[in-house]
Amino acid sequence: MTRSCITGRIATTRLRAWTFVAAAVAAVFALDALPAHAFLARPALFAAIGEATKAPGGWLQLCAANADECKPLADQARDVTLTPGLLQQLYEINKYVNDRVTWTSDSELYGKAERWAYPLDRGDCEDMVLLKRRLLAKAGWPQGALLITIVEARGQDRARHAVLTVRSDRGEMILDNQTPEILFWYETTYRYLSRQSAADPNVWVSFNAEQAKPAIELTPSPLPPPLGIRP
Repeated sequence: MTRSCITGRIATTRLRAWTFVAAAVAAVFALDALPAHAFLARPALFAAIGEATKAPGGWLQLCAANADECKPLADQARDVTLTPGLLQQLYEINKYVNDRVTWTSDSELYGKAERWAYPLDRGDCEDMVLLKRRLLAKAGWPQGALLITIVEARGQDRARHAVLTVRSDRGEMILDNQTPEILFWYETTYRYLSRQSAADPNVWVSFNAEQAKPAIELTPSPLPPPLGIRP
């Protein structure tokens, strides 16, 4: 059973403060990775999804304490047409959260092995994913395009980690606290385990063991070992 890197209640004023700060800093961040048009020219390839699977315990506890966070919305599965402007917004919010929140274990913060929570200045990988998801939703991205995803690092330690999958007409991109870059899912070095369904955030699905690769060979950017959830 997966242990996640659980939530307490976030006051409305705190959310407003985050939204205001995110909007302010978004104006000063620059697009500092691949040029937008070159990025958008990459192959549009979607991950192969398998059967329904059990949701992480942290998500279940979050929903038990904050039911409104887990309700499917009317535009849940709305498609997103990725533009250079929206791509820049992804970079800005990903970089903002990565720079703002210092990775800190749940044991140190809460004295518990697992707790999903919206962070202020400290938190672990799930906390950062939750904040990115909330800020993007406030910026107008549909909930069904923002999918919390559990992955596993390849290598000897096989550490588990949480990232945010962002779906668009150009494919699925990964927002990760380990890098300011936005990568397509097939460019990362992770093995994908499970994620939320685009139709309902409370339904989690597995990934097929075999995944298609782009027709052209791409060189992924190396990612450092993740700091995240533990098996």
